[in-house]
Amino acid sequence: MASLPRSDLREWLYTIARLGVYKGVTRGLQAFRNAAFRESWTFFDNDTVRNGESAMTQLLLRGFDIRKCYLETSAQSALVDVLRPILKSAPLFHPTTPSGKKMSVRMTSAGELGWVSDKNGYRYQGKHPKGGVWPAIPEEIMTIWRDVTGSERAPDCCLINYYGEGTRMGMHQDKDEVDFSWPVVSVSLGDDALFRIGNTTRGGKTESIWLGSGDVVIMGGPARLAYHGIDRIRFGSSRLLPKGGRINLTLRVAT
Repeated sequence: MASLPRSDLREWLYTIARLGVYKGVTRGLQAFRNAAFRESWTFFDNDTVRNGESAMTQLLLRGFDIRKCYLETSAQSALVDVLRPILKSAPLFHPTTPSGKKMSVRMTSAGELGWVSDKNGYRYQGKHPKGGVWPAIPEEIMTIWRDVTGSERAPDCCLINYYGEGTRMGMHQDKDEVDFSWPVVSVSLGDDALFRIGNTTRGGKTESIWLGSGDVVIMGGPARLAYHGIDRIRFGSSRLLPKGGRINLTLRVAT
């Protein structure tokens, strides 16, 4: 993980998609500032950390705090390693919506509670659907939470979603938690994903950004109840996971 010394922000590589305006283009900061959609994007500051061809950059999109290239490649690989025993102890499963529709993603959880969905509704519970308590959240993941939130309150759920080829996540709110004042922290590992951000009510204008492996998103404040989803992934765009796909970790204070 990178800390942020003061430095000048020069060119950085970003991939963004919004109505086909930019797609996988390297631009300078001035060109980015002059883009037609400047009203939606704000730089927090000019802090950046360079590591070879990657640089961590903080962006604000509709209140979503987006940390591009937050995790270096070695840190991403280390997270995959600590997830392996969790997935063995609490295997991925296909949840269904209350209406009976099977979700395309597979998921599991770590922590005191896990998020589940079935005919009985969306909820947190203390055991895996097949029985057994959820594994503990690894310290490597807890460190990310503390670093990006500065909070002493620890999350009690780490939802683990696996996106295979052709999977997506429809627009939704994270609203099964007791207290919405705590942020939700999302960590991307593996293939690129097109992340769509909407409003606090359904419908209206949305904006999208490609999230890459090692990116972290913090949803707090006015963005906490904004609708968001994953339109698609670019299967095979990353070599992090041997069989391809994307893992998304979301850290939540559920109770």
